[in-house]
Amino acid sequence: MNKERILSALTAGKLRLEGQFIYGSNYTFMVACQGKGVSFTAVYKPMQGERPLWDFPEQSLGKRETAAFLVSEALGWHLVPPTVFRARGAPMGPGSLQIYIEHDPEIHYFTFKEEDKAHIPHVVLFDLLINNADRKSGHLLLSTEGSLWLIDHGLCFHAEDKLRTVIWELAGEPVPPALLADLQALLPTLDAGAQLFQDLVPLLLPIEINALQNRAKALLETGVFPNPPEDRRAYPWPLI
Repeated sequence: MNKERILSALTAGKLRLEGQFIYGSNYTFMVACQGKGVSFTAVYKPMQGERPLWDFPEQSLGKRETAAFLVSEALGWHLVPPTVFRARGAPMGPGSLQIYIEHDPEIHYFTFKEEDKAHIPHVVLFDLLINNADRKSGHLLLSTEGSLWLIDHGLCFHAEDKLRTVIWELAGEPVPPALLADLQALLPTLDAGAQLFQDLVPLLLPIEINALQNRAKALLETGVFPNPPEDRRAYPWPLI
């Protein structure tokens, strides 16, 4: 399915509410999305259904979901399913809209076979970069075609260190040179006036965009996957 058509349909296509995901802290719905030449299922997270958090700005999680997609695309890693922040025409008001990935829910990071872990270094570096505070095992999906996808990025991009993840197997190891090259290429796109910077301005606070750029610089400087922090919780809960 053509990505541009998917994004166009997510942004301005017709939506029909079909059901609700009953697990999770925030209201999440399944919708049918129809656009020019495409029809698919999408995951809709309305702003008004977000549970307030003490450490993240209210009604900002859907925008963070969208920012994660944009960063993944800018890196050229294409790990996050096509995602937009839908401001108008959604059943319950503004919110994030992401194409649904067909997958087996019994297959996730903890059950991956060795051959399924080829892109784990990408995942770890991506989470370090976006400061993912909630990388559970079940947030790594294998599509029915065998592609790896990452979902649930509402708790990302905080200016303070918030990384919580179940994936610490690469701690202390050097970051592969090819991934560092991708990170180096990303840096100029985060400068004021660059395209990614402009795309992130409506989604994140200025201090958060600056922190994103600083994390990229720090990762390039060390070139090593860090160890878990000892002064705070390093794992999400629940783990799956």
